[in-house]
Amino acid sequence: MLHEFTQGHRIAYFSMEIALEYNIPTYAGGLGVLAGDTLRSAADLAMPMVGVTLVSRAGYFQQKIDSIGRQIELADTWEPAAHAEPVTAKVAVQIERRTVWVGAWLYRVKSLCGTQVPVILLDTDLPENHVEDREITHHLYGRDAAYRLKQEIVLGVGGIRMLQALGFQIRKHHMNEGHSALLAMELLNRYAYQKRDLRPGESLYDIPIVRSKCIFTTHTPVEAGQDQFDYDMVERIADGDFMDLQEVRKLAGQDRLNMTRLALNLSDYVNGVAKRHAEVSQAMFPDYKMHAITNGVHPHTWTNQFFATLYDKYMPGWRHEPELLVRIDQVPDQALWDAHISAKQRLLERIGQTTGQVLDPLLPVLGFARRMTAYKRPDLIFFDLERLRTIARDKPFHLVMAGKAHPADEGGKRLIEQIHSHMRELAADLNIVYLPGYDMNLALDLIAGVDVWLNTPLRPLEASGTSGMKAAFNGVPSLSVLDGWWLEGCIENITGWAVGEFKNQSNQTSESCGCIDNTTENITPDNTTQTEENDARDLYAKLEHVVLPLYHDDRAGWINIMKGAIGKNAAVFNSHRMIWRYAAEAYIK
Repeated sequence: MLHEFTQGHRIAYFSMEIALEYNIPTYAGGLGVLAGDTLRSAADLAMPMVGVTLVSRAGYFQQKIDSIGRQIELADTWEPAAHAEPVTAKVAVQIERRTVWVGAWLYRVKSLCGTQVPVILLDTDLPENHVEDREITHHLYGRDAAYRLKQEIVLGVGGIRMLQALGFQIRKHHMNEGHSALLAMELLNRYAYQKRDLRPGESLYDIPIVRSKCIFTTHTPVEAGQDQFDYDMVERIADGDFMDLQEVRKLAGQDRLNMTRLALNLSDYVNGVAKRHAEVSQAMFPDYKMHAITNGVHPHTWTNQFFATLYDKYMPGWRHEPELLVRIDQVPDQALWDAHISAKQRLLERIGQTTGQVLDPLLPVLGFARRMTAYKRPDLIFFDLERLRTIARDKPFHLVMAGKAHPADEGGKRLIEQIHSHMRELAADLNIVYLPGYDMNLALDLIAGVDVWLNTPLRPLEASGTSGMKAAFNGVPSLSVLDGWWLEGCIENITGWAVGEFKNQSNQTSESCGCIDNTTENITPDNTTQTEENDARDLYAKLEHVVLPLYHDDRAGWINIMKGAIGKNAAVFNSHRMIWRYAAEAYIK
């Protein structure tokens, strides 16, 4: 079963979540979707990789919204046997002085041309395990810190052991965020010196060789978002199976086990996921060399069927070479508009079926969908309700929103309730729809069916953001705060529009090497009330004086913006380009 995948060296790609299919709930949001897109591009380009993640049998959660806007979380279980093949190998890790057996499932990521990338789904729900341990791989990002540490032991340590048991030959280990950083500790154990050969003060481990085998992509631009564990808990749970705590403190921090620090210290190549994010990360970690590889999205997955058919006709081969989309001017304006109207009609039909609301297809639709949490600022557009009401009366439009709040994020849940309150307050002047159950399937209808993609994060906390890239594949321009990828993708009035000002607080990226100057100054969030007000005013001004008048009054001008989004954004910000960058700069070094 695995023979076809174990004959040559591969890159092992570790991620706590991977979006394999929309109906397999092994993903919570952007990190997992990025991981899935990475492996889909690897399959398309015949890149020798293997994914490693948890089976997450109980998934993340299904979202329902009650009549007043309260989020209700329901179980989202799935059966691995319906989508993956069981493998016979089992490996053991020690957790709380118990032997925990780890099994696995094989999922095949298949490209349109037949090439495949294997994904190993780690599973502790085995009859030989203690009942508590059987649930370690059930809940994605569930429960408490102790549960998370157990999951990260299974992912990092168990993942390395499983790859070896299955016969994989691994050239490099790519950690997608710090959740899998314990894999580096397992590698250290494999490259340990004999204690009798050491001089006083020398490390027990061959750290340079482990670094040469590890790559770390950081996504978190704030320290509070990094996984950190108290050493008392680490000692109780890890039980010395794979780490020497004295050595760990040198690599992961003296006070707490910081998974980001551990990954930084044991990786030869470290990168942020956009140029701006790499600058922010360099400021956070000035002692490390930070590279920048901007994220991308998978062309075939995120292109609506109406646009895919259009591209097949005028730019054949675009799925494999998305840079061909620079030829978008070959597509007649009417053909492009017809594809968009078809995608829009599909979205409006879905809205009608889900909510009972009937939206006028002649009016522009703004879309906003992402994780509901404070720094994403989904409420920025509601900053001044009277101003918003006035704009909607003069230049009518619809607003469609979606997104889940993490079950433990009470602030995020309140945002959803507040949005529903605003919906009721503005109902006479502005149709606002909130679609529950945001997942990959709904996302595709949204990013293809709206007319404008709205994104309003708090600078500089948007590491990259990829929803606007997905929209671009469907000719939908972004109206977005200048942060993350949009700093690179925004060409005003050509690919979309910027919200707010960009204050460059740091040195610029070196285009020649993709590295960030380590003299970057300290960067802090623009979280003042004045910034909030300025961004809201700029958003309203762009809507009132630029975006909505263009849509209502200048069809040809609007189509030019659509073509700009496709030819200058989609052609560049895709996961094919991204993975070639990883291959050239990190994988084959």
